[in-house]
Order: sequence, then structure tokens, then C-alpha cells
Amino acid sequence: MAHPAPETTRYRPRYRVALVTDSRCRVTTQPLTSPTEAFALLRDELGGADREIFLTVLLDTRHGVIGLHQVSIGSLNASLVHPRETFKAAILCNAAAVILAHSHPSGDLTPSQDDLAVTARLKEAGVLLGIPVLDHLIIAQDHYLSLKERGLL
Repeated sequence: MAHPAPETTRYRPRYRVALVTDSRCRVTTQPLTSPTEAFALLRDELGGADREIFLTVLLDTRHGVIGLHQVSIGSLNASLVHPRETFKAAILCNAAAVILAHSHPSGDLTPSQDDLAVTARLKEAGVLLGIPVLDHLIIAQDHYLSLKERGLL
């Protein structure tokens, strides 16, 4: 009895990747040139948060704002952040650089060891991807801390 020939062709899905606009936010039309300007952009997004929210500011080659990407919403004192999710929108919208930012609902701007470790990991990933991390802001109410200004980036 003859056995049927083994199947040598399989069909797999063909994917198309697209960036979807979730909502709109008001941004400056001028390039971001300082942490103070980045904070002014992000104050309304993160200043009154009751849990940790992690965002990336997506920048073009002149550091003009392309848009914001909410990477994660965490708990009162922690959020899960992974390079894959952090840089996904940056890759899809052809960002030339990013600024990282997250909220500290406690009001304490002191970076935790986790904050520093995540920043180092994301900076390394940005180097590999060719999308540099320019700064990481911690925002609490009407105050901020720039890891770049503190020499922690």
C-alpha cells in the first residue's frame, strides 16, 4: 500500500505592521532642548498619576516631538518595563531618539535601584537599535528629576 507523499508546503500568515494612533496630546512644535521643556510636555500626563506610569517621548532627528507612547501602567510604586515594549512605537514611527519618563506618585523623586537598572538596560537597548535614550525623567506632582542632569544616565 502506497503512503501519501509528505507535505512539503505549508502556509503561514503574512504580517503587516502598522502604528495606530490611540489618542492625541498637545505638544510643542519646537524641538525639546532641555529637561525643563520635556517636563512641561509631560506634567499633565504624569504629574497627578496615582500609580506609576511609564512613557516614552518619541523624537525626530531635530528632537521635535513625534508623539508619546504609554509603555506601561503599574502599581503605586512599581511598573513593568521591557525594552521590547519601550522601543516598539519608536521603531514603528521612525523615531531618531527617545526620552523616557515615569511618575512617582509618592512625591519622592529619588530614583530607586530598579529605576537605575531599567534606565541602564533601556539605554543599552537604544544603542543597539540606533535610537538613543536622551534622558529619563522622574515626575511627581509639579516637580521632576532628570537622570541625565544628575549624571545617572
